[in-house]
Amino acid sequence: MLIATVVGIHPFGTIARGSEKPARLKEEISPVEDLMREHGVLARALLIYDEILRRIDSSKEFPPDVVIGTAELIRRFVENYYEKLEEDHLFPRFEKAGKLVDLAKVLLEQHQAGRRLTAQILALPSKPLTLEEQKLLQLRLRAFCRMYRPHKAREDTVLFPAFRTIVSPKEFDSLGERFEDKEVELFGEGGFEKIVDGLAEIEKKLGIFELSQFTLRL
Repeated sequence: MLIATVVGIHPFGTIARGSEKPARLKEEISPVEDLMREHGVLARALLIYDEILRRIDSSKEFPPDVVIGTAELIRRFVENYYEKLEEDHLFPRFEKAGKLVDLAKVLLEQHQAGRRLTAQILALPSKPLTLEEQKLLQLRLRAFCRMYRPHKAREDTVLFPAFRTIVSPKEFDSLGERFEDKEVELFGEGGFEKIVDGLAEIEKKLGIFELSQFTLRL
């Protein structure tokens, strides 16, 4: 797995052997809380893309492998897992309920556009880029960030709050368990923590890990 090589952590797909189901967390996570914390993963990936853009804009070097590593993480966690949860479990329920149908349609179109952009980013070589390749990367990263910031903001403030109104409490709780099972199936026990650790390693490589550096100094 390329991202594991880039950031020096274990592959995200590792699953413990044995037939026993992993122990549940003491406090169950609701499906909406699960989706919103996964938005935090996307937000940190966008911060990495911002830093790459800043360096391109100021003609500063950056490690090409962090671009590939971040795009691989987005593909594996955001596109192939998190967005699939929305497409399989949220959007169809909104359509069935006749609620926020137009919004769900736009969000789905943006998922598809995001996957195309990620594929284009991953198509660039994992070595120092030429000026022409840097310009292509710049266009793709900027388009990705511009689309996904309003995308996740609209989900957090409109779609997710409305979700409880279209499903029963029992179905809501059941979906939370399904989301957790899927996460363990794809990424192993503590999968979310592994993803966050992977992001942190990339941030450290770029020198943007310390939160205090973003504090406004007047």
